[in-house]
Amino acid sequence: MPELPEVETVIRSLVPHIRGRTIVRAELSSRRVTRGDWAATEAALTDATITGVRRRGKQIFIDLNRGILYVHLGMTGKLLWNADPGKYTRARLELDSGTLLFDDIRQFGRFEYLPEEPGAKKGPDALGVDFATFHSRIQRYRGSIKAVFLNQAFVSGVGNIYADEILFAARVHPKTAVARISKRRAEIIHKHMLGVLEQAIELRGSSISDYVDSAGLAGEFQTVHRVYARTGQPCTVCGTPIRRIVIGQRGTHYCPRCQRA
Repeated sequence: MPELPEVETVIRSLVPHIRGRTIVRAELSSRRVTRGDWAATEAALTDATITGVRRRGKQIFIDLNRGILYVHLGMTGKLLWNADPGKYTRARLELDSGTLLFDDIRQFGRFEYLPEEPGAKKGPDALGVDFATFHSRIQRYRGSIKAVFLNQAFVSGVGNIYADEILFAARVHPKTAVARISKRRAEIIHKHMLGVLEQAIELRGSSISDYVDSAGLAGEFQTVHRVYARTGQPCTVCGTPIRRIVIGQRGTHYCPRCQRA
């Protein structure tokens, strides 16, 4: 699933093409991706002007002069600019500057018109949360630090890939109970969360399977992963083989020497 760095990369690659442009026509083709009244959605989008594009965690909000186009990439969603439509195209917007497609193989994504801003059901954006807020929120949870990171009500935008990379950078075992994390250790985790996410954005995200930006270009952060999907390979710091365990039904990767329990 695309996480915060991938979604941020998609937005940055898309904004120059669509901000300030007008939607000439909308075509929808998936009841799973676009729910509700299609005719009403297409009518609401037609002739609307895109005033901005922003992100909250993994969610994309395309602001219109009347309402919002809400997009979630789900597991395999892609927003593509001026690409050829294919069998997995679930929505198509003809703009006065080109064509925006939403492709989604598994159809876990969302492409929906909202008349107004939805209430925030997720935690604060991981890239924008300050340490005081981060520390206050982490004290509300129980369980392992990895499981807490996967809970989007804690902070939004960090998923399986970046939780593993952040905890390795902070030298914290993924099974560590949050109740045992001191304020100083929480500060270290927060610092590395920001650092890992910023570096991943610089490298345009991680292309593990389906992810590409709006131009169809893959990211490069996967080339510098320290632990994620490196089971059995030597740790880049100490040489110990990376291990894989399961936490919260998700594969979790760590170095048993650098991240002692």
